[in-house]
Amino acid sequence: MKIGFIGLGNMGAPMAANLAAAGHEVLGFDTAAPVPDGVTAVNSAADVADKADVVITMLPNGKILRMVAEQIIPAMQQGAVLCDCSTVDVDSARAVAQQATAAGLGSLDAPVSGGIGGAQGGTLTFMVGGSDADFATVQPLFDIMGQKAVHCGDVGSGQSAKICNNMILGVTMIATCEAFALADQLGLDRQKMFDVVSTSSGYSWSMNAYCPAPGVGPKSPADNDYTPGFAAELMLKDLNLSQDAASSSGADTPMGALARELYRTFVEDEGGRGRDFSAMLPRFTEKNRKNG
Repeated sequence: MKIGFIGLGNMGAPMAANLAAAGHEVLGFDTAAPVPDGVTAVNSAADVADKADVVITMLPNGKILRMVAEQIIPAMQQGAVLCDCSTVDVDSARAVAQQATAAGLGSLDAPVSGGIGGAQGGTLTFMVGGSDADFATVQPLFDIMGQKAVHCGDVGSGQSAKICNNMILGVTMIATCEAFALADQLGLDRQKMFDVVSTSSGYSWSMNAYCPAPGVGPKSPADNDYTPGFAAELMLKDLNLSQDAASSSGADTPMGALARELYRTFVEDEGGRGRDFSAMLPRFTEKNRKNG
């Protein structure tokens, strides 16, 4: 299969490389990042789209997605599928899909979960919105880039699932960090805290798989001075998307709103930019020391 790939940053580059390593012809374009081994560099987004069976995009936001779509949709061949793996607002996902459909193309919104490690290891989870036929076309590529692809429904449902998932993640990470900080204040050993919570009703992915306490549980960014696996500013982006969606749909999400405000303060005012989103733990412990 001939694949075009636009957006070769920390996530897109390993995804494209995995497709090339599996034997697909992959053409790649990025305005700044280098093209990974096995991927053929081209000079423009439109050149990526020309004669591709599937064009995959991995872009920073909905505004850039719309701009790229304007460039590539006229260059794509009839019947090809545009598969956007970015995390963007639902309105942008649907607008691009409508544009693709009007041009005789297939379209999927397929944001991912699993971070840089998942992209490198080919263990991502894809949350996919679009038609059954388009999903079936791209399914073999999802199987190379990830371990699971869930067809969530019509166009936009992939983004909806990602937004809801990451709102849960943001809230539970904050609660996990708060609990460790409280345990510190109470004199409870962090390892003992983990041993209890990881096998009790406080069990969560944030605790068991991505523990924010260094030296506790499986290896995580906390063990590497909170070098990002998933940066705090990206969590803030996703929480902004969740709250925009909540506002437009009339959903009541007070915990999501509070999580967004805490991450906004952390990223914009407390030096959290460039740190992993689990660095909320030292943020809380430092606050406790100042208040103590």
